[in-house]
Amino acid sequence: MRRRGFRNFVNNVMLAATGVCTVITVSVLFVILGYLVWNGGKSVDWDFFTKLPLPQGQVGGGMANAIVGSFMMVGLASLIGLPVGFLGGIYLAEFGNKTFASLVRYMADLLNGVPSIVIGVFAWAVVVAPMHTFSVWAGAFALSLMLVPISLRSTEQFLLGVPRTLREGALALGAPQWKTVATVVVPAAMRGILTGMILGVARVAGETAPLLFTALNNTFWPKSLNQPTAALPVMIFTHAMSPFDDWHRQAWAAGLVLLGMVLVTNITARWILSRGISVQKG
Repeated sequence: MRRRGFRNFVNNVMLAATGVCTVITVSVLFVILGYLVWNGGKSVDWDFFTKLPLPQGQVGGGMANAIVGSFMMVGLASLIGLPVGFLGGIYLAEFGNKTFASLVRYMADLLNGVPSIVIGVFAWAVVVAPMHTFSVWAGAFALSLMLVPISLRSTEQFLLGVPRTLREGALALGAPQWKTVATVVVPAAMRGILTGMILGVARVAGETAPLLFTALNNTFWPKSLNQPTAALPVMIFTHAMSPFDDWHRQAWAAGLVLLGMVLVTNITARWILSRGISVQKG
């Protein structure tokens, strides 16, 4: 009886501790959201989404160019990084031998842990310095380097989660391995793969340090992929560091818009994942 009572006591203590930690974690998120909504909500208006930034000291304007620039760089980074990570994940899960696959996984995990500012310096040396200009291409290249290991590892994990019986059934019917992968394995894991890709895009969309070394910034509409271009994270940084109250107000608004975009992306990914992978694991 004493042992059972002690076990119940420990169970209740641990249950309470985990509950408190959960409440603290959720509370931090709601505090951040509330702070952004309180400070930035009153500054988000139509002008913010449609007008360009005004010169220093003038009140008003918006960050339309930064919103467009962010979509351009994240979109290009997705076009570059997601296919590479997707195909690399397929190779590791279906075709790679143990030694080489383990080496690639280790390198991908190592690249995933590299600080984003180091990625920015590398992209500056590889793209900006030879081209002699900051550009959308350089910013997209830096973000794609961060996106590749994320999409590669998520693709591999979801492919490995597909039951082996599906592969064996397709091979038994005479399908070659490449056709089995393309028509059976990948479709079975597609929802999970898409979820990992969406979460990866949401992560790189909020990066600032790589863009400071690659895309830099400007106050005009982006007219070319080979010129400096504004992005929301960089605009938040520059406006928050300025001595002007109106720029601080717009920085809060940009932070709210950026966080809203990331939240929508994450909710979309969770919704896709909640529908389950196309087949049940076995």
